[in-house]
Amino acid sequence: MAHRNAEPDLPANRPGGRGLSRRRTPEHLAGLVDSHAHLQHERFDEDRDAVIDRAVASGIERILVPGWDLASSEAALKLAERYAPVVHAAVGIHPHHAHEMDDESWDRLALLAGEPLNRAIGEIGIDLFRNLSPPEVQREAFARQLALAAEHGLAVLVHDRDAHAEVSAALLGWNGRDGTIARGVLHAFSGDAAMARSLTDAGFVVSFALPLAFRSAAGPRDAAPQVPDGRYLVETDAPYLGPDRERRNEPTTTLRVVTELARLRGTDPLTLIGPIRRTYDALVGPE
Repeated sequence: MAHRNAEPDLPANRPGGRGLSRRRTPEHLAGLVDSHAHLQHERFDEDRDAVIDRAVASGIERILVPGWDLASSEAALKLAERYAPVVHAAVGIHPHHAHEMDDESWDRLALLAGEPLNRAIGEIGIDLFRNLSPPEVQREAFARQLALAAEHGLAVLVHDRDAHAEVSAALLGWNGRDGTIARGVLHAFSGDAAMARSLTDAGFVVSFALPLAFRSAAGPRDAAPQVPDGRYLVETDAPYLGPDRERRNEPTTTLRVVTELARLRGTDPLTLIGPIRRTYDALVGPE
């Protein structure tokens, strides 16, 4: 089943749409990571090798591939084995798919969480915009997976859409990986500076995707220059969240994201590579 099938697949390396901030994007940034890309998605079936080759040629050294249901979680683990050391895997149940789970499915996820190639629990969270699973089912699935992550000492990759208060409360009340440098990440961060400050103070990380380059993304753009080094990542959410709606996104767009993040922080993209890589390694491990 296609992940978030109500949303369009979006392209990479396309001219910007209305409101897209402009700055020349480097063609290569050695040491960069894409902290969230669904490379197991069927839209990559015909040219997955080429997509990963382009990412590596652009300087990307790590790509974290989260699951959204059981099948995609298993596929993420297979990609991590096939494309090591570039691809890392995470397993989890996206809120859209929470209603599909039964006791047997949860038992299977628990086994996947303990696989040696698994680096984190995700993509998990709450989505009150589409509500493709009932809210109470989403909340239960989120709590269950937070507990699973705590049991295994793993970071969480968190989806939050129209649920800032609930997601923040759940994470601030979570005891998993307490005291570690990077307990989890708010993927494709859509909150504001106050939310970022609250969560980063508690040991979480915010990850910026291409919407950061759109002037309409007021909250993330305000937060971006205020988040301390060691508390931010960049991502694509490929094949989603590209610059327009005609084709898919892919990991090379990470260069565009880090370029915009650097512009907002008043620095050069090269200065962000080290902090981003150290944060990524703290989140899921260096090797």
